[in-house]
Amino acid sequence: MSLKIIFAEADLARVTVATGPDPMWEVLLSLHAVQDDTAGGPFARWRDRIDRSAVPGELRRLAPARGYSPDFLTPDHGPADLDDGIDAIRRTPRQRLHRELRRLAGPRTLPGGLRALATGDNASLRDLTKTLCGYHRGALRPYWPEIEHDVREDRAQRARVLLAGGVAELLATLHPMLTWHDGTLELHGEHVSGELRLAGRGLRLIPSFFCHGAPTVLADPELRPVLVYPIKHDPDWLSRAGRDRDERAALAALLGPTRAQVLDAAATGCTTTELSRRVGISAAAASYHTSIMRDAGLITTRREGSSVRHTLTALGRELLAQ
Repeated sequence: MSLKIIFAEADLARVTVATGPDPMWEVLLSLHAVQDDTAGGPFARWRDRIDRSAVPGELRRLAPARGYSPDFLTPDHGPADLDDGIDAIRRTPRQRLHRELRRLAGPRTLPGGLRALATGDNASLRDLTKTLCGYHRGALRPYWPEIEHDVREDRAQRARVLLAGGVAELLATLHPMLTWHDGTLELHGEHVSGELRLAGRGLRLIPSFFCHGAPTVLADPELRPVLVYPIKHDPDWLSRAGRDRDERAALAALLGPTRAQVLDAAATGCTTTELSRRVGISAAAASYHTSIMRDAGLITTRREGSSVRHTLTALGRELLAQ
């Protein structure tokens, strides 16, 4: 079986590569990996480190190890961070929730929690997003620097291929289960079939840390086309994660735990509201800490509409790296 992704002439110029890991795809695909003991390599030791028994049953039902998972769990606009992705899930239209959850259930009756979610019940949506955040905090957040590092390494490699050989060469070398010929990218595997006509919409390539086995796509062909593909991993990534935690502890001793977290949270850029969510402090406290760190030359702040965005200065990046 295979899926043929058919490019129109305009689509080659509209192929893009995500700049970093997509948090919602990593959540979904890690949920697959945590339930699939055949996903070995870099995932086996990770499964041993996290408490698999604590993964809520609701998430296991929404994202089984194999088969269909609802597309609304991976918003197609490419969220910049976890907060953005969670907000997009909260805004999922009721009709889409119902349609995708009915597809997940098939001939079976939806269990109570998912049945309420399928109606667009606000409390159920809040509970789901809270559960997703809790899972991310326990299973992914401790390893996020390593995830970002390996995804960005892959993107740098793809950029070199693109510069040397163009888009066709990039598509032809993405993964052994992908073949490129005469305007068609064919994904081979038992998990896909049919055709996906891009029709001028382009294709967003998403390198993924937790994608294992084969590349994947959204189930709904009407959504913005994406292709999520596995990256190569540093075999030592879990050991590196331990060393990084030791270094962050040293940074906390220098700056104090809250400001160390603020510095870490601002590494990918964020607003004051996003910063307060990531660190778990009030917006007022986040503003206070960023003002002190801005005066120290560690953070720079610029206005974006009605909000401000904080990023690290060269000194801040160097301190965080050290």
